[in-house]
Amino acid sequence: ETLGLRNPNEFAPLWVTDFPLLKWDEESNSYHAMHHPFTSPKLDQIDLLKSNPGEVKANAYDLVLNGNEIGGGSIRIHDKNIQSLMFKNLGFSEKQAKEQFGFLMNAFEYGAPPHGGIALGLDRLVAILDGNESIKDYIAFPKNNSGKDIMIDAPSSISKDQLDELSLSLKK
Repeated sequence: ETLGLRNPNEFAPLWVTDFPLLKWDEESNSYHAMHHPFTSPKLDQIDLLKSNPGEVKANAYDLVLNGNEIGGGSIRIHDKNIQSLMFKNLGFSEKQAKEQFGFLMNAFEYGAPPHGGIALGLDRLVAILDGNESIKDYIAFPKNNSGKDIMIDAPSSISKDQLDELSLSLKK
């Protein structure tokens, strides 16, 4: 804006791709997933997971409009062998992976289609289209800085009857 490069009457969408799949963390001496551990690597880089995992790009994407991110998502891993390799690169032992994600790995035995998703920030998109920088006037269910919805007093206390019905107890 300072340089006059931005025209508020033009919309300039952009897809951002080629995010790193993993990031090396010196402190823990291990890789961490940049998005989540179920994001698929680029198909032509799957073999790199074995030899050079830090160079692998994620099959992920962001949608940007006029410099503002309005959406983001990825294609998920749908192959047991690739998911096992991902868990290995993240430092999971076979036992840990089975304990935490055995249900997923078992489901892969039955086959899973390629799948993915995107989450759009409709409040941000509408604000941009309306020429505003802030989304505060476009949020359907606004919260204050403490995360409370002052219109319906949520979150609110849970009654003992509700806790009993759900067989829950609160620890202090």
